[in-house]
Order: sequence, then C-alpha cells, then structure tokens
Amino acid sequence: MPRATGCWKRSARPIVASADAGHIFAPSLLRQYDVRGVWGQTLCLRDAWALGRCFATIVRRAGGMRVAVGRDGRLSSPALEAALVDGLVEGGMTVRRLGLVPTPLLYYAVAADADVHGGIEVTGSHNPADHNGFKLDLAGHPFFGQDLAALGPMAAAAAWDQPAAPGRIEPVDLLDAYVARILQALDGVDLTAIADLTIGWDTGNGAAGPVVEALVRHLPGRHVLFHTGVDGHFPNHHPDPTEIKNLRDLLAAVAAGQIDLGFAFDGDGDRLGVVDGRGRVLWGDQITTILALDLLRRHPGARIMGDVKCSQTLFDTIARAGGVPLIAPTGHSLIKAAMKPAGALLAGEMTGHVFCADDYYGYDDAIHAALRLLAASARLGRSITALCDALPTMHVTPDLRLAAPDPPGALATITAALAAEGVAFDATDGARVATADGWYLLRASNTEAMLTARAESASAEGLTRLLGEVDRRLAMAGISRG
Repeated sequence: MPRATGCWKRSARPIVASADAGHIFAPSLLRQYDVRGVWGQTLCLRDAWALGRCFATIVRRAGGMRVAVGRDGRLSSPALEAALVDGLVEGGMTVRRLGLVPTPLLYYAVAADADVHGGIEVTGSHNPADHNGFKLDLAGHPFFGQDLAALGPMAAAAAWDQPAAPGRIEPVDLLDAYVARILQALDGVDLTAIADLTIGWDTGNGAAGPVVEALVRHLPGRHVLFHTGVDGHFPNHHPDPTEIKNLRDLLAAVAAGQIDLGFAFDGDGDRLGVVDGRGRVLWGDQITTILALDLLRRHPGARIMGDVKCSQTLFDTIARAGGVPLIAPTGHSLIKAAMKPAGALLAGEMTGHVFCADDYYGYDDAIHAALRLLAASARLGRSITALCDALPTMHVTPDLRLAAPDPPGALATITAALAAEGVAFDATDGARVATADGWYLLRASNTEAMLTARAESASAEGLTRLLGEVDRRLAMAGISRG
C-alpha cells in the first residue's frame, strides 16, 4: 500500500502532492452531510487536493468527465479551490470553474447541463469564519453519508485512477443564466403587489451578494441591500439567518419603517431567513407552510415534506389543504435524497433550507425560495405579513442540545422504553412523540456527541408538561437538561 500522509496536525501550508502517496483525512473532516473542518487545523490544502483526486475517480467510474467547481467568499476558499481543481485535473476531469458563487448556483451548473457530471462547492456555509469545507453533488444527487465516508479509505490507499492524460479547466460565468432561471419563479405572476413593497436583502457579506445585486435589478418595487459586498471577515454580522442576532439590521429597518419585508441568507446562499412587516422572524417551517398553501392550489394532492423538527402546524396545514404531509429526517442532504423517491414537490426544514421540485430542480436554493415566497404572496392575494398573521401562535422550544457520550445508545434506551410502554412515536429521525399537549422530539446528532430535544404546544402550560415528559425520558438514559 502506498504511504499515506496527513496534514491535519500541521499548519495549512501548500503541500506538494504525489499521485502515488495516500492521504489521511482528519477524523472529523468527513461529516454526515458534507466535508467540514477548521482551516489550518483539521483542514488543509492537501485535503482539498486529495478530495479532488477521489471525486475525479468516482465521476470517471460513473462514466462522467466534467465537474463544476465553485467557492464562497471565505479567506481560505481561493487556496482550497485551487488545490481542489488541481486534484480534479490530475484525475482527468474537465473542470468548469465558476469562481465565487453561492452553492445553489453550483447546483444549477450541474442540474441544468447534462454534460456536467458532478459539482463541488468550497464553502464553510453558516459556520465560523475560520471553518471551511466542501459540498458535493454527483449527477444531480447529494453526495453524503456513506459516499463521503468511503473517501477516507480511498484517499489513504491512494486508490484513485491514473488517467492517461490530465484534464483541463474551462472558466465559466453562469451568473446571468442563473438569475434568468430563478426569475422564472415569477412567470405569470401579477407583480402589482410586489411593486408597492420595499424589500430588504441581507447577504451578510456572503457569496449570495453578487447574485442578489444582479437579481434586484430585474424586480419591481424598491430594494434595500445590506452587506452584499463579499468579505470573508464578515465584518457586519455572521451569515447565519437562523440566529436572531444576525437579523438585527433587517429587524431595525422594519421597526424604522424603512422596509416592508426582509430576506436574509447564510454564507453560501442555501439557507433563507425572513422578517415580516411586523418584525417577526419566519422560521423554515413557516416559510414552507406558506409555500405549501400556494403549491397545493396549483398541484392538488401534492406530497410535501417537512423535517422532523417542524411544527405540527405545517403538517396539519398541508393535510387541510388537500396535500399529503411527509416527515423527513433532519439534514439538507437527507431531505434531497428522500424527495425524489417519495415524489415530493416541496420540502423544508427548520434551518431555512427550502427545496422546490415542481418547476425547479429540487435542491435547496434560498434565493429562489425568496422569489417563490413573493410569488406565493401574489397568487394567494395576501402579504407575507398577513399570511403569517393567519398561522397559529405556538409555544415551542429551540433545539435543546444535551451532551451524551453515546447518543445512539441513549436514544435506543429511550425508544425501547417508549415501545415497552406502548407509546406510539414517529421513528423517522429519533423519536417524535405526540401527546394531548402537543409533541416532543428526542434525536441523536449526526455530527456531535449530543442528543437534541425539542417540544411544541399550543399553550405555555402544555409546553411545561411536555418538558417534564422530556426530562423523564432523558433520565432513563442518565441525561439531564440541567
């Protein structure tokens, strides 16, 4: 076996790659959904190069020869992208080099062109500025889980193909084509109501900025841009719209009467946050609920997914509107993989990933989802604020993250007790238990030694009772909420 080398304990300096030397990835690098590490600690240039060699081999063996590559605006992304491209080219791939683009544009480059057989985005997504990683797509399908795990042994053994000749690089600019494609979400929509709005767009100095700048030039209404200049230092706020503190500029603008609606995006543009005209934050399940009401008018009986953390309001609304609600496991890759076999036309998860598959490609695209919300508002004849007013007010916890040395073992103890007591629960991802007070969820994290708990009720008293039940179940596994 060729000698394997690693760089995860050393600084992230360029490392001369040898095609016959294997490479050891840091143990924490290959995650469930993507590749993720800390620059200079668990992630370095040789990781990127080795990933390119491995993925080139996988694409070649699947009959492909062309891979699209994009990167976000993090400080480490240009160097990692260059090393990744080197590995792909040495593996014989023709690389369509997209430059600085959000992840949905990378997905578009694969989905819209049959000659592109895979894609990799260099991105740290919503994570801290010194983190980075890679999101992979193979022939329009998410590349995750066991696919990612298999890269470790392949790299360690240098078990990648040696092509007769290296590949080449094709620089490609798809920004205008991508903007034109997502604007189709507004085709046939009466935009009169939108023309009366002032909309705020906050990209948090992430990779979605240039796309949003180009997009709003084609939209009616007035538009206020926040932090669209790409800056890997993230000088204004961190680009994660699931944290209310990162929405402060949009919230302040609503409070001051400067905007009627706000959209926010994470660092690579696949998570959407929304602030309505009353200064309320719409979470992923509420966004999906509004989109579901619109979609079911156009596609009666459609199947629609929400992840296991979503409010019961979403699933009940889908059913009342004549749709088929489906519960999906948490995780953008898991949802994308589940949608096609289930025949789902729409899916959403709490973290703001939204997936439209009726007249789009079924991947998570926050910029497209923002346009779909505008279209839904116009077709339903109500503002986003009015649509939010119509949703019931629920009492819900955030994710309660609880340290557990053996999360799967702890969850197995809890589910065994539930089954022994004859308690019905949904086991799609952990245990989601419905009671007269609402529901609670216990699940094992896919990325950390944690159990996650969550509960929802129509009343504060009901939520208190649910949390008492959560505490009782956790105690069975020797875990306390503290």
